[in-house]
Parts: sequence; structure tokens; C-alpha cells
Amino acid sequence: MGEFELIRQYFQPLADNARQGQLILGPGDDCAIQRVPPGQDLVFSVDTLVEGVHFPPNYPPEYLGWRSLAVAVSDLAAMGADPVCFTLALSLPCAEPEWLAGYSRGLARASDAFGITLAGGDTTRGPLTLTLQVHGTVPKGMALRRSGACVGDLVCVTGPLGDAGAALDFLGSPDPTGNEQAVLARYHYPEPRLALGKALVGKASAAIDISDGLLSDLQHILDASEVGAELDADKVPLSKALVALKGREALTCALTAGDDYQLCVTIADEQLALMDLHVREQLITIGRIQAKPGLNVANTAQIGSRQGFDHFRRSD
Repeated sequence: MGEFELIRQYFQPLADNARQGQLILGPGDDCAIQRVPPGQDLVFSVDTLVEGVHFPPNYPPEYLGWRSLAVAVSDLAAMGADPVCFTLALSLPCAEPEWLAGYSRGLARASDAFGITLAGGDTTRGPLTLTLQVHGTVPKGMALRRSGACVGDLVCVTGPLGDAGAALDFLGSPDPTGNEQAVLARYHYPEPRLALGKALVGKASAAIDISDGLLSDLQHILDASEVGAELDADKVPLSKALVALKGREALTCALTAGDDYQLCVTIADEQLALMDLHVREQLITIGRIQAKPGLNVANTAQIGSRQGFDHFRRSD
């Protein structure tokens, strides 16, 4: 199968539901054209997933279709953005119809779920690598950033942490138990917190998606905002499945494992009190911003030397 037939058969259908008025021109020309509405800012982000680094060899392509778009769209959620379109650069060892059908099927499901359409991209021969750039819009000057946390703000997360990290132990399991299936679902089908991110615009002072681990990603907020924080380990949300599978290691997993794609946000008490109940109920307070630099985790034993994911840190 040639490159252009591959695109026509498997990826052109994903571009046929362009959002009226924003994606003016999709695949088929030298560039796509996106119109940014008046009073909106364009936000965009790019993610690369490499076989053997971000997902295991022979990972089911339909899972990968959902996952590859979800992890990119999660960055839009962290900015409070409304998704518009994405591009896909796909490097393949060979054009296997079965793999392409599965991947494009998962990608289409994710595209529909997240309200984002394919604007274009590129395909080439090489090691299995996927690069997705996502575009979204947010009211002018209102994008959530990492740099706005203030002393006294609450530190909140949007759901249980650690499940996706625990799932790594069971990716090859032929007959996963109920608890194993629960954490595997969190790995295979991450859910970007788009609606919640949009609800936090104008309310939260800072936000980030948890892709590399809570401690690592919260530290990015602290560094950008030039503040510190204290967390209460007893308040970090853990799923029943994670506790059943990991026992005493569950907290370490929740603090340091990546791939959860929940949000970590900072917000003033008074802003939280003004939010709708259904939004407040999705924010779990786990700590508070303080002036003293550093990140302290109270009410926990030593969690060891594990840190969040870093592509270039040695794992001895």
C-alpha cells in the first residue's frame, strides 16, 4: 500500500467532521488552515510516543489510537482549552492493513469523544513513532498556566492517582483479575479532563496535567510560580484496585508514577467556595502552597528515591 492510499483509506475519514468555521482546510493541501475566532487565543502542544519507550512492543493498535490522542489532548485540558484539531506524523516499519485499521479505529473513537478533528500530517517508513500536535482555543488571556500559584492556595487533584503506573505490571497478563482490569483500563483509555479544565478557567491560579507523576509535575508548578508546597499523604486519592494490588506501595505509586492524566491545580479557598458543587466535588484537596521553597509530603514514611518519569534520567 502506498503512502497516499494509506492516508486516504485510514485517516481521511477522521478529517471529514471538521468543526464548522474553525478548521477551514484539512488534509490534502500543503498546509491546513485554522481560523481562530475573535476574542480567543490559540493554544497548541505536541507529543511524541515511541514504541518501547511510551508503550510496549506489540501494543494493541486500537488502544494506541485512543491513548496517543488522549495524552496530547490532556495538555489542552490543563490549559482550560476547547479542542479544535490535531495533526499526526506517523512513522511505520511497514504498512500493515490490520494494524492501520485498528489504530485508525481507536483514533477515530478518541477524536469523536474529545471533539477534535484531524487536520493533516505525514507518514514515513521507520521505527514505530507517533507525533501528534493538538490545537485548541481559550478566551483571550485566560489560559491556565503553571506560573500562577500563590501562597495560601489549595493544591488539588481531580481523581485517583497511580492506577496507570500499576498497570505496567499487568500489560502482558493473559487473564487479568478484576483489579488488574481496572488499572489496565486507566492505562489503555486515559480520559483528558477537558470539561473540568474549562470550568477552572478564571478560577484556578495554576494547572498541569499529571503525565510524569504527581511529585514531578507539581514541582513544575512550584518552579514556575517560585513557591513551595506541603502535601498531606493521607489525602492523596487512591483507588480500591490500586490498594488491593500494591498494598503499602500504593502511595508511592500515586506520588511518582505517570500516565494518570488527571489535573493538578492550585486554587484560592474563596474561588473554590464560589464554584458549582459538581465542579467542587471533582477537586480533591491534598495540600497547600507555601512561601518556603520545596515540596514536603507529610504523614508518610520514606517513599524511597523514585521520581517522576524523565526520558533522559538513568534507571540503574
